[in-house]
Amino acid sequence: MTVRQVGGGGTQNAAVPCSRPDEAVDVRSETYVGTPTVSMPVRRLIAGTDIAVFPVALGGSVFGWTASADDTQTILDRYAAAGGNFIDTADSYASGLSEVQIGRWMKLNRNRDAMVVATKIGRHADYAGLARSTIMAAVDASLERLGTDRIDVLYLHADDPATPLEETLGAARDLIQAGKVRALGASDFPVEKLVEARILAAAGYPKLTAFETEYSLANRSDFEGDRSVVATGQGLAVMPYFALASGFLTGKYRSRADFTETTRGSRAAAHFTRRGSRILRALDSVAAAHGVGPATIALAWLLTRRPVCAPVVSASEPDQVDALVAAPRIALSRSQLLELDRSSRA
Repeated sequence: MTVRQVGGGGTQNAAVPCSRPDEAVDVRSETYVGTPTVSMPVRRLIAGTDIAVFPVALGGSVFGWTASADDTQTILDRYAAAGGNFIDTADSYASGLSEVQIGRWMKLNRNRDAMVVATKIGRHADYAGLARSTIMAAVDASLERLGTDRIDVLYLHADDPATPLEETLGAARDLIQAGKVRALGASDFPVEKLVEARILAAAGYPKLTAFETEYSLANRSDFEGDRSVVATGQGLAVMPYFALASGFLTGKYRSRADFTETTRGSRAAAHFTRRGSRILRALDSVAAAHGVGPATIALAWLLTRRPVCAPVVSASEPDQVDALVAAPRIALSRSQLLELDRSSRA
């Protein structure tokens, strides 16, 4: 399949559709030729769009928070140099500073057309909820912070029970028609809202094309079930967050003494159970066979799951990027997949 654009424009590239992950694809078999010129996996096409993305999205939740401004620039440089083109952020991350830093980086490197930028609205203190007027103001504010004229993937950041979905999707339709948004997604929407959105799409409202939800080897139950059935049935490109279980699946936490008294540390500590230890042992075994770290294998496993398109993963330090972008190049054997599956069953 040939697609028209890699990001907002520029280099052409082959892509496999996220909506058909049941087809076996050796992502190591394709190369990307552009700037930079590197060997990289085939990009994945977000179904229903011409947007092709690197199979691991770089999360911006740490930008302006735990990652300094200098580290943020270096992290983004490292990701792009490895062939990455998919940046995920939100207007609420560091109260908008994450978007500002991403925008500065794109302006400095003059690479906006090569990047796919996803952001989320609905949780910013000044633009809470998904009412029409709020959405319009929030998108304009995000565009200004990002220094761009369009958002490639706009996520509705959690459900807003106080606002009819028709109002929200009507506002999104106008934004798409105005060229300010290219594709629409939802983050943490309940199953019934995903179904309602698909019904409304038949009446002329824009379709949801992407879905963010928590999913990892350490937490399979939240997604595997109704959410998976609906996402697969609707052809949604699933972008798992907490893909490394707040760092637990990197292997950095091996004893109670390793957990810090932070939000991230407390989240990771929740996985420090007998089951969590089994998962780490399996990751260590498979990682050793491939000569990589546990984090790379945890992401490689996610990329074999239906209908995962691109896990969203953050890096607080530049050196952490290499393990993330290596995941799409890993081909797990059937026995390795079985080992990981068994270790992570509840």
